[in-house]
Amino acid sequence: MRLLTAALAATAVVMTAPAAWAQDPSEPPSNPSLTVRSGGSKGTGKLTPIAGAERVVAPLGVDPACPAKIKIGLRSDARKPSYATMSVEVTQPLSVSRSMLTSYLPPGYELGAKLLIAVPPTTPQGEYALRLKTPDQTLSVPVQVVTLDQLDNGGNLALLRPVTASSQHTNANYPPCSVADGDAGSNGWAGGNGWNDATARTWPDTVSIALGGPKQISRVDLYTLNTERYPASSVGLRDWDVQAGLNGQWQTVAQVRGNTAGNVRSDFAPVAADAVRIVALASNGANDYTRITEVEVR
Repeated sequence: MRLLTAALAATAVVMTAPAAWAQDPSEPPSNPSLTVRSGGSKGTGKLTPIAGAERVVAPLGVDPACPAKIKIGLRSDARKPSYATMSVEVTQPLSVSRSMLTSYLPPGYELGAKLLIAVPPTTPQGEYALRLKTPDQTLSVPVQVVTLDQLDNGGNLALLRPVTASSQHTNANYPPCSVADGDAGSNGWAGGNGWNDATARTWPDTVSIALGGPKQISRVDLYTLNTERYPASSVGLRDWDVQAGLNGQWQTVAQVRGNTAGNVRSDFAPVAADAVRIVALASNGANDYTRITEVEVR
């Protein structure tokens, strides 16, 4: 069972955006947390709940800063503009980051947002329910609570495993655990998707992922910040070492120098490792932070 975090498909029009960019011009801005998308009204007069995935897998024991997430929304098929409201509920003891989604919507438009689902560490394994309710309809999305060892990681040994970093920028939301959350994209930068260190122009920076015991590994994929406005060639990670650790002993298994791409695959001779560490040595651009959106280990 794969962790599903598929986004609602359509072109987004910004309604509200975090203020992180205004606070610190050295950091690229995050994406908006609330969007409106245009569409064709069916004229039914109903408000329809929308979920970006058919199921959510929420593993136990993950860092609280990186809970399970899903895109949610609602579509207004009303005949005229009006306020559209949807309530959001989840079976206890799970909790969600918002209890309501509401906005003024023209006919046929869709309102979307990211929803976080927190799982207390004592939650029994099993199936729970996320319920999206409008006055006209209730959409129920299963939430499967499993252990990390039960998670289908698709071959990525780093997925949702514990992450530690040398530092963390405090200007916005850059949790180290987000480099192993399964989302390699740059959407949501400074909003929980991607790690930014706190020591500009000071090297090295490190981020380490514990693999949950010795594993045979031969490949590490690194994704750095890369968007059309903020390409990796301007703000991404340039130089780094890939290290494999076993019982606290580290060895360098790959080196990357002069990178300008958004993602780099490093292959090496198979080694036994219970942890992987990225040692960042330089970034592209004047402010020289380390910016990593994902690390995959295979």
